[in-house]
This record gives sequence, C-alpha cells and structure tokens, in this order.
Amino acid sequence: MTDTLFEMIGGRLKINAAVESFYKRVMADESLRPFFEGVGMEHLRGRQSMFLAMLLGGKTVYTGKDIREAHERVRTMGMDASHFEKFLGHFRGALEEVGVERDKLEQIIKLLRQSRGAVLDR
Repeated sequence: MTDTLFEMIGGRLKINAAVESFYKRVMADESLRPFFEGVGMEHLRGRQSMFLAMLLGGKTVYTGKDIREAHERVRTMGMDASHFEKFLGHFRGALEEVGVERDKLEQIIKLLRQSRGAVLDR
C-alpha cells in the first residue's frame, strides 16, 4: 500500500501546525488581513485543516462549504489573482517552517494552485 501525501508529510499534526503558521502569516499581511475581519478564525482554521487533510489523501471527510461558495464573500471584497498568489506564498512559507520536504511541498502547492479557478470563480 502506498502512503498518501498526508501521511508522508506527518499527518494531522503537521497539517495543523502548517495551518496555524499560515494564518499567522496571513494576518500579518496588511493586504490580506481585511478579508478576515469578523471571521471566526478558530472555525476557519479547523475547516482549512480538514480541507487540506482531505486534499492530501487523509481519511478525513471535508464537511465545509463548497470552495466556490466559501470564497464568495472575499471575492465581493475584491480578492483577485494577486491575492491568491500571496496566499500560496504564505502557505509555502508555512510548510517550510513546519519542515515539509521540498518535493512534497511542491506537490502540495500544485494541488492548492488547482483550486484557483474555484476560489476566484473563473
């Protein structure tokens, strides 16, 4: 049996640590922070961890909103492709910070980049 990307990077603990680091980076970014005003961050971190675990092949079932629907509010606030790329950059930094190996990190970024169309509704 082949290990999933989720298992290869360290499972739930690694995902949770990366998500925590990611949102610290995002909230420190003045161009991205406004998208999160009034958002329940604990709930959001939980959903993000769940989504990533599923995306990477974990045995988690994502029960959050459809990705297109989940990003509707931020699109109306002006989120665009440049913001999406900043989010990816912060996620790359978070994965590096928690020690995800380079080849696996690139696989994760590639998977996340595939959600661009749905996030931006294009």
